[in-house]
Amino acid sequence: MNYDGYISPLSQRYASKEMQYLFSPNKKFRTWRSLWIALAETEKELGLPITQEQIDELKAHRDDINYEEAAEREKLVRHDVMSHVYAYGLQCPKAKGIIHLGATSCYVGDNTDIIIMRDALVLVRSKLVNVIAYLAAFAQKYKDLPTLAFTHFQPAQPTTVGKRATLWINEFMMDLEDLEYLLGSLKLLGSKGTTGTQASFLELFDGDQEKVDRIDPMIAQKMGFEKCYPVSGQTYSRKVDARVMNVIAQIACSAHKMSNDIRLLQHLKEVEEPFEKNQIGSSAMAYKRNPMRSERIASLARYVMTDAMNPAITSSVQWFERTLDDSANKRLAIAEGFLAIDGILDLCINVTDGLKVYPKVIDRHLRAELPFMATENIMMDAVKAGADRQEMHEKIRTLSMEAGRRVKEEGQENNLLDLIAADPAFPQTREELEQSMEPSRYVGCAPRQVEKYLEEEVKPVLDAHRDALGLTAEISV
Repeated sequence: MNYDGYISPLSQRYASKEMQYLFSPNKKFRTWRSLWIALAETEKELGLPITQEQIDELKAHRDDINYEEAAEREKLVRHDVMSHVYAYGLQCPKAKGIIHLGATSCYVGDNTDIIIMRDALVLVRSKLVNVIAYLAAFAQKYKDLPTLAFTHFQPAQPTTVGKRATLWINEFMMDLEDLEYLLGSLKLLGSKGTTGTQASFLELFDGDQEKVDRIDPMIAQKMGFEKCYPVSGQTYSRKVDARVMNVIAQIACSAHKMSNDIRLLQHLKEVEEPFEKNQIGSSAMAYKRNPMRSERIASLARYVMTDAMNPAITSSVQWFERTLDDSANKRLAIAEGFLAIDGILDLCINVTDGLKVYPKVIDRHLRAELPFMATENIMMDAVKAGADRQEMHEKIRTLSMEAGRRVKEEGQENNLLDLIAADPAFPQTREELEQSMEPSRYVGCAPRQVEKYLEEEVKPVLDAHRDALGLTAEISV
């Protein structure tokens, strides 16, 4: 390890090897060479004097990139694409003269960027589907377990642990829908020339417009795409990058919301993220079990959400057919956004695969607040027995205030049921009131909502992606 130079924590600590490879030099420059091969094959098929021997030579050296020679050439000419054209030509002397024929730098640069983003989105999709699958199993397991719900982080009408998990799932499902749409609409730049007019190809093919029209569809098919963007300047519209990073940022947003909920639940000791046997929670307080994974999700998610501004701003300031103030920004914003969301999703997989629930703590918290929530039912039962509704409402309000005062000012248990049972206006006995404290009576349709949502909405999606399921993620630090 180089201890004297900066090392990105995204590659050292957070992102997977799979995602790191997608943004590696090997992936980039092998894709450049694949694009040069696709261009040469297309030009040969359309009638240019390119031989199969030349194409075979290009294919033979697609993956063994002579980096040192490319680097030395770049020092001299200050142009990365022409340096790699030169280095490729050294390995392929027979094909040297037809490499990059008619193309501009963006032919390899921009098309490679789109190919890498597509492959990265596929990896993101597989991990996102696994997060949804783990949460779905969690929701199914705890669909009937009543828990105190919160609005404004104040106790509210009960829900179930499983129903709360469906709220997390639903946001990830929306992200998956957006991601699927994006993947389905992503296109290659193709080979449009220096200002998007394909003038060089019209010249190469002696004005044969029909052959020029066939270039982009043929290249797209060879590179695994259905289409190329129909019009462009020299580059594809940088709005494509903005669309991609917006989807990535929304996944980060969903992960952040879930991680915040888990952190709050861990504070309440109701739900806990995985905690390893030898894990240290605090250097000073040995007893602590900090939610470090969820905190890391939140930390990285904020980075991704703000990173999405870079492509949006870059898109807005492109001049006419091409300007180069996008290049340095793109190299950072796109790669680091994907590396960070990859780390986030690995953390989400790890956390959702190992969430620990503490039903007794959940029940204790719920029962401490349940008497307040049961007052409407208690009031209705009294009215059915002949009491006046308005009088019962006022009595319950007064008794509730007293019970609340006792809890807050004296630190005592909630004694609302004792106060109601002692009031002769209420017909219920203490035992009857206690029977009304069954938590499942107060969760409404939550269990059924979980079952219906998982069966009708989530299961079809997981069935469609069953080949991607089963991922696990180990967190190294």
